[in-house]
Amino acid sequence: MIRATPGLTPRQKAAVVVRVVLADGEGLDLSQLPPELQALLAQEMSVMELVDRETCDQILTEFCDMIEAVGVTFPGSIDGTLDFLGAHLSPDTTLRLQKLAALNGAGDPWDRIAALPPSQLAELARTEAIEVAAVMFSRLPVARATQVFELLDAELARRIAYAMSLTAGIEAPALRRIGLALMRAVESLPKPAIDAQPVERLGALLNLAPAQTRDMVLAGLDQDDAAFAVQVRRTIFTWANIPRRLDPRDIPRVIREVDAATVARAMAGATGDDAPTVEFLLNGLGSRLADSMREEIEAAGKVPARDAETAMTAVVSAIREMEQAGELFLLTETDEEGDGDDTTGTAAAPDP
Repeated sequence: MIRATPGLTPRQKAAVVVRVVLADGEGLDLSQLPPELQALLAQEMSVMELVDRETCDQILTEFCDMIEAVGVTFPGSIDGTLDFLGAHLSPDTTLRLQKLAALNGAGDPWDRIAALPPSQLAELARTEAIEVAAVMFSRLPVARATQVFELLDAELARRIAYAMSLTAGIEAPALRRIGLALMRAVESLPKPAIDAQPVERLGALLNLAPAQTRDMVLAGLDQDDAAFAVQVRRTIFTWANIPRRLDPRDIPRVIREVDAATVARAMAGATGDDAPTVEFLLNGLGSRLADSMREEIEAAGKVPARDAETAMTAVVSAIREMEQAGELFLLTETDEEGDGDDTTGTAAAPDP
């Protein structure tokens, strides 16, 4: 039997519960509540003063009784539902439900837009008005916006970049309308059965392939389609590419992501074109950590080529995963063949 506390409204009781929970130092994310409820709760708390201990205990008891009486809860939103169902739904069904929720006003359209593949976002930038594309880039996470920018021709990217300077004063209702319009535009875009482009897919495969296999495939591509081979080389990121693609400021974070013994094996086994990467990584560490790493390299001794390559691949994979998560931004090589010393680009901080 749930006891009712007399004298206080349900809203006042909620304010008491929130006050007690926060006073106990417990984490309470009120941002998950609808904005209007957050405002009502704050207003209620602003006019309340003292609640005696007996009343407070009664409210907490009533609240606990209500919690214990609950048999099961549901997420209450399409986002929470899709997170809960997870892999139990097909990707197509999940995407369809997300789009419907955004178009019906049940979700944030910009969350859906940010999750679209870079190729689709680039197509939106090409087909929509410059001002709309500028709003889209202003709203996208930095890492994703950078990926999309690289797919646009220079003149279009320049016009969008200028238009972005005019988006600062856009208000929330207009921003939402633009997001909904872009979601509708997505429906008219072609939907290839294979998401990844051939260049990206082959580059990803060669990233993890043994060096001998990678060199053999690239040599064959040079003969069959030199232009395609150049594009593939631009997408490949290996241990030897680290000095030209990784910002030195990101080195300590990368080293922390990989088991120290694995890093030591990779460095100890690096020879030929792979050797410069060792000094590049060591120079990016603090002197104490670098000296410790040199001792581990010396202790590792002669590492078999296969073991060294496996260790190098682990480091490269960690860097790729950090890039995909937006935790770092790889620099772009300017040299057509990918073997020049000049690089452009700056490291971008991940989105908060």
